[in-house]
Amino acid sequence: MVVLRRRQTRRALAAQAGWSRTALVDVLDVLEAAETDHLPATVVSVAEALHVDQPRASKLVAAAVDAGLVRREADQADGRRSLLVRTPAGRALSQDVHATRRQAFARAMADWSNAERAVFARLLWRFLRGLEGQQPERRTPPERPTR
Repeated sequence: MVVLRRRQTRRALAAQAGWSRTALVDVLDVLEAAETDHLPATVVSVAEALHVDQPRASKLVAAAVDAGLVRREADQADGRRSLLVRTPAGRALSQDVHATRRQAFARAMADWSNAERAVFARLLWRFLRGLEGQQPERRTPPERPTR
């Protein structure tokens, strides 16, 4: 599972496809998820999603804007903030990443029968539903020795 996760991140797929500035693909991924969930995307939401501080997210967003992949729009509900939206070029790059992933999956399963694909899909779906029901294990920090 670790190998699958690492090889199929958008950044890894972007690098495999030869796209430069793969960190920008991460920004596009956040914006695409926000669009899918009908949520506003801001520099703060990018920072939270990428687990980076706000100045780093701001630099990534600025680079995506400079690259023509993202544009800023005034937030009609709050004039103090800007909403982030993928441009047609940003949407096209997201589509390329999706296509690259589909091609990788197709190559991996090229010699599978339809029955094997159906079984895999059913078991993978069951596995994912099982993961959704799990809560992360809480770890308590080790106790410090008292002096």
